[in-house]
Amino acid sequence: MLTYKITTKDHCRSIESFLRNLFPSATLGYLHKLLKSGHVRHNVAQGSGADLLLLDDLLTIKESGKTSALLARRAPAIDILFEDDQLLIINKEPGLAVHKAAEDEGRNLVVLAEKFLAARQIECKLRPVNRIDLGTSGSVILAKSSTAAGLFGRYVKETGLGKTYLAAVEGVLRQEGEINLPLDGKDSLTRYRLLYQGRSEAIAVLYPVSGRMHQLRRHLAAIGNPVIGDRRYGKASIDTGYGHALHAFAITLEHPETGAAMIFHAPLPESLLTLFLKISGTGFPALLGTLPLLAKLGTPSPELP
Repeated sequence: MLTYKITTKDHCRSIESFLRNLFPSATLGYLHKLLKSGHVRHNVAQGSGADLLLLDDLLTIKESGKTSALLARRAPAIDILFEDDQLLIINKEPGLAVHKAAEDEGRNLVVLAEKFLAARQIECKLRPVNRIDLGTSGSVILAKSSTAAGLFGRYVKETGLGKTYLAAVEGVLRQEGEINLPLDGKDSLTRYRLLYQGRSEAIAVLYPVSGRMHQLRRHLAAIGNPVIGDRRYGKASIDTGYGHALHAFAITLEHPETGAAMIFHAPLPESLLTLFLKISGTGFPALLGTLPLLAKLGTPSPELP
């Protein structure tokens, strides 16, 4: 048996995501067969692809010649959260552009993802359905075709994604609140809740209702709690080691064709986990325990006009 004890880097990762990164060259059909056959056990029960893995969980996989051959010798260049025939959802690392930009020197999320698919003999042009800032980490949806891009793009425009962000901010933050502040002449609304208050920094969960450029960073700076490491809108008095401390932790949506409810979680990058530990100290285990519940609070909302 292949046995894995879940660490903080995979906390809140789905089993399907864990398998995709463990066997990056495997076909989708093989991974689904592995799950349906009962060869994947989550603690003591049969594992389901949508199950979330939590800290210290045990995942066991029946070992065979095929699993041994497919087992990755090193982690793939992209962190895959979900894949089907229409979509590829990736946990973007901070500092990586979503698509071609002047500063990426040919290395961006779309290029890396297309190379990953090409290695499995899947040639396609990927199109971002949502975008996050260069310095922000977390969930990015890429459509595998123009048809899928149109389908999901219309859904996002008309219905909206449920978005759950995590951030480390400077100062003392209120327990919860709304930031209703127009940006660029357009209505903009962000809801937030305090998760942990440190001596001079706080950790918060954020639910953007609208989707303006740099909305969360600008809104938090406006109430005197800029995102830690934000050199554009904050003081950047604390160096995160990679950029600003903002993470697109989860997205929720209903599939526009099937109506199925879909929730995708993106585990925190190591640098942000280190920062959260520094701020919360002995409260860190309790903080990790709250994370699986947060996305249920965020519901899809249409973009404000």
